[in-house]
Amino acid sequence: MSNFVEIKNKVGKFKKTITVPGDKSLSIRWVLFASLAKGKSKSKNLLMSDDVIAAIKAIKKLGIKVTINKKVCTIFGKGIEGYRYKKNLTINAQNSGTLGRLILGLLVNSKNPINLIGDKSLSKRDFSRVSEPLSKFGAKFKLRDNNFLPLKIYGSSNLKPIKYYENKGSAQCKSSIIFAAMRTNGETIIKAKKSRNHTELLCKHLKLPINVKKYKNFDEIKIKKIKKIKKLDYDIPSDISSSAFFIVLTALSKNSELTIKNVNVNPSRIGIISILRKMGVKIFFRNQKTYKGEKKADIKVISAKNLKAINCPPELNSGAIDEFLVIFLVAAKAKGISYFRDLSELNHKESPRLKWAEKILNNLGVKTITTKDSIKIYGNPNLNINFNKKIIIKNYLKDHRVFMTSLIAALSFGGNWFIHDKDSINTSFPNFLKIIDKIKK
Repeated sequence: MSNFVEIKNKVGKFKKTITVPGDKSLSIRWVLFASLAKGKSKSKNLLMSDDVIAAIKAIKKLGIKVTINKKVCTIFGKGIEGYRYKKNLTINAQNSGTLGRLILGLLVNSKNPINLIGDKSLSKRDFSRVSEPLSKFGAKFKLRDNNFLPLKIYGSSNLKPIKYYENKGSAQCKSSIIFAAMRTNGETIIKAKKSRNHTELLCKHLKLPINVKKYKNFDEIKIKKIKKIKKLDYDIPSDISSSAFFIVLTALSKNSELTIKNVNVNPSRIGIISILRKMGVKIFFRNQKTYKGEKKADIKVISAKNLKAINCPPELNSGAIDEFLVIFLVAAKAKGISYFRDLSELNHKESPRLKWAEKILNNLGVKTITTKDSIKIYGNPNLNINFNKKIIIKNYLKDHRVFMTSLIAALSFGGNWFIHDKDSINTSFPNFLKIIDKIKK
């Protein structure tokens, strides 16, 4: 069975309503919180992707029972001290930076050394950004070349609270420190650059001893040791990052309209909405609700007729960090030169995404100027690729967002595309192609 997709034709006009799978960030966090809770926690609409399945396998290795029946996942938590730390234990985070970095915060008191491994892509990503603050608590680490997986964590029974300045805007780093602080006597204080706040919201919903003060450029988070976490039943809203591909496809298509149901629109995650609205895309929220601290809504998108270039404000970056590849496609068709800066974090993802943005856009015939942390995109409102032009996308470290962005580009602009490694979508969005087919029909 071939592991590539060929796209020959642009998408026609459409008017559809779709539902995308559960939010990946919330799914992984629910698995970890439920594993620490006392009693049975149940989740509906849990994203059953490779990353989330890796999280389930990880907590099972730590002695936590999990069952999945009729789309309901049940985790039988044993309490905050319920993990069993067997000797010679290896946890495989596979492709998931969220799992790999967050779970280290929960292993800082392990009685035995634990090995953490990942796939080829994850093994090229920086783990010193979490080992460095976690070692301040008292845990010890041995990393490959001092930065990379595989690593070994040596837990401590004498953890000390810390004060830490998280200056990268990494929710993974911040969350890992929060998890470690839960196991530590005393009060840990984090000064954190703005980033997604799902972990803090779950802590607040569970009435855990966390205090968050919001300032203009950072949050101050104070956490004390946790004695008990109550069970957490959760109907997980749909993923805004997965929705982004269909939002952009609609914006770039003619005379089209799309509604995406029940999407997580947490304000720390909707940078893409703010950016696209500034560029002239009509996006509306309907049926807004707050659910266990998270905001959710139906998202309605209407085709854009006159797209405007943007000098993207860097303060929107953290809320759109996973969506920039597909945002750049909108800039490709906008009138004028778009400029995105302070994006070095993109090169710490599954692949060096700024480089891949440049490759995809250049394949479209779009002029770009890139540096290690910025990109200028010279938009062309009449962008249209000759159907005979052959474009091949491969060797991108199986970064699911490169695959999906390339497919949206093919459907939006034309050309004859061969996009390899379609199984890369299994990490975050296994039914992506099925929803594409639904929109095309």
